[in-house]
Amino acid sequence: MEPQKIFSSVGKCPVCNSENLEISTYVYEVPYFGKILIEVWICGVCGYRKSDIGTLEHGGEVRIVFPVRERKDLNALVIKSSTASIEIPELGVEVFPGPAAQGYITTVEGLLERILENTPTECFDENNECNNFVKKIRKAMNNEINFTVILTDPYGKSSIKPLNDH
Repeated sequence: MEPQKIFSSVGKCPVCNSENLEISTYVYEVPYFGKILIEVWICGVCGYRKSDIGTLEHGGEVRIVFPVRERKDLNALVIKSSTASIEIPELGVEVFPGPAAQGYITTVEGLLERILENTPTECFDENNECNNFVKKIRKAMNNEINFTVILTDPYGKSSIKPLNDH
């Protein structure tokens, strides 16, 4: 299914204050999840972009505890809305949403890749204390250690689904 645009509007850009901020909302069918809502804001003047994503069926706060024990668990799909926080206690990871947080779809392995992408460069140096953090993340990506992903969303728009969970 192609994304279906259900709403379109023009508004004021929060960066350059022009009236060229295109706001679009789409519904998209994702395998294993069902329908999701995608919101996109793009300014035609300064290039500002923001997007958010969430499951269409949602309610109150959700707290998903997803244990990663087997290689296939790294392939579980993650829908993380802009309001969700992520914790991986065994790896010392805590990611909390800020005002510029965006939603996205990824896998558990992709989530670990995002964490590495946002890790300070000096942590990749073998002589730096924080290099142990990088080593733990890489071990987790190679399924050498067990860990738990905890996804908390106050609006219930986020989810984690194993690929074999139809």
